[in-house]
Amino acid sequence: MSPRPRRRRRRPAGEEDEGAQRRQRRQPNFEVGALVEVASTDDGFRGSWYAATVVRRPPRRPSSSSSSYAVEFQDIYEDEEGTRRVTEEVEESQIRPMPPEEPSGKRDFVVGDEVEARQNDGWWEGVVVERLRGRRFGVLFREWRERVVFKVQDLRVNRKWVHGSWLPPCAAAVEGRQQKAQSQMETKVAKKMKSYEFTKGTPVEVSSDEDGYRGAWFAGVVVEEVSKGKYLVELKNFRTEDDSEFLKEEADALHIRPCPPEIVVADHFDLFDEVDALYNDSWWVGVVSKVLSKSRVVFSALIK
Repeated sequence: MSPRPRRRRRRPAGEEDEGAQRRQRRQPNFEVGALVEVASTDDGFRGSWYAATVVRRPPRRPSSSSSSYAVEFQDIYEDEEGTRRVTEEVEESQIRPMPPEEPSGKRDFVVGDEVEARQNDGWWEGVVVERLRGRRFGVLFREWRERVVFKVQDLRVNRKWVHGSWLPPCAAAVEGRQQKAQSQMETKVAKKMKSYEFTKGTPVEVSSDEDGYRGAWFAGVVVEEVSKGKYLVELKNFRTEDDSEFLKEEADALHIRPCPPEIVVADHFDLFDEVDALYNDSWWVGVVSKVLSKSRVVFSALIK
């Protein structure tokens, strides 16, 4: 199903979503009259943002535990005639300032970009899975596993409001608490990988951080352990410039994985299935962006 029109209902005072409670972003104090965007916490509407105006803020009394605001939505109405705007009470964690304007003439997106698409009175979070002619883009909404085509003027970068600043997704992911969580995850992964001993002659796959090769895994064989957690790997499908031998490269344990198990080839893939595709002697991470027949699909790499 496509992103749907926002349901016209009032949220009872004090009703709070568990996901909103867990949000840890530092929020500014929004004054009455401030233009903001509000995140929906209703089932089927998560990941969507709606323009609104603050009409009442929480009490300033130190003894008050309330953090809810009253907002009036700009484009959502109680009646079909569009004469009475919807007013709701929302938690502070659901509010952010209006994102900065981006001139449509300077906007451009590539496959894999995290974006927000304007549809049905709001902005919906998705990912670009296809570039089309006429500055149009196919956007995947993961919650519904559905692709919708948008013009460039109806798309914007999915930016995060972090510690009082707008940041793109890649930067936001390493800010504040998210940075700590990412660091902890990497530490756990590093310990787990370092505990896996790749012995001489072990078939492996190696990834690269070089531009143009991120998201690809190359088949190889471990030649030797150079130092703790670092190995010399002979790549099976690449040779030296003089073609005298197979290319050898050093890689740390975080960029090495055992060869995936052999499995029976799937008889078909569905639209938006996340897959690895064999291309130019390596396996690339991506998504099925179009099904041509039972045995042929169009693949879009998600990591550049």
